[in-house]
Amino acid sequence: MNLAEGVQSVSFGILGVMMIGAALGVVLFSNIVYSAFLLGGVFISMAGLYLLLNGDFVAAAQILIYVGAINVLILFAIMLVNKRQDFYPLPSAGLRKIITGVVSLGLFALLSTMVLATPWANTSTSPAAKNSIVLIGEHFFTDFLLPFELASVLLLMAMVGAIILARREYLPDQVTPSELPQTILTLPERPRELVSSGTED
Repeated sequence: MNLAEGVQSVSFGILGVMMIGAALGVVLFSNIVYSAFLLGGVFISMAGLYLLLNGDFVAAAQILIYVGAINVLILFAIMLVNKRQDFYPLPSAGLRKIITGVVSLGLFALLSTMVLATPWANTSTSPAAKNSIVLIGEHFFTDFLLPFELASVLLLMAMVGAIILARREYLPDQVTPSELPQTILTLPERPRELVSSGTED
């Protein structure tokens, strides 16, 4: 193993630990704002892994689209919802946690089996005939045109849903003018007793 392979292995390990830690934080944190910030950390770690795989365009798209657009949109939607009620535990929360744990362990076992059964040796020694950006563009506008357009429609629906959730439907109660706080520019009213006593003299 030369120096370049060692740096790649160390970088892969650091990015993998960062991704797993941030993903666990997204799931385990009770504060949804912290979870959204850690989701951005997951996206950045994935972009680093794409860079290690020589996918420079995919890494740049990961940062620009997921971190710069989708994650920021999630944060805006969370901060603009203005929820006035606390979250209360559901009566069947324990059963739901057990079902979630079973499904998560099943997915983990399935992915682990796929990772162990896949031959990861790179047998193709011929260099790529075209640039990766040109190849991705050709696939986007020929083979995957319909999924590409459906993804844009899905993002539009998500943005409309975030706008609807961010609407402030809470209207404050009617406040009488006497209950309004006194502004700085308003002078205090002179007591009527002093005014009446001055006119009598």
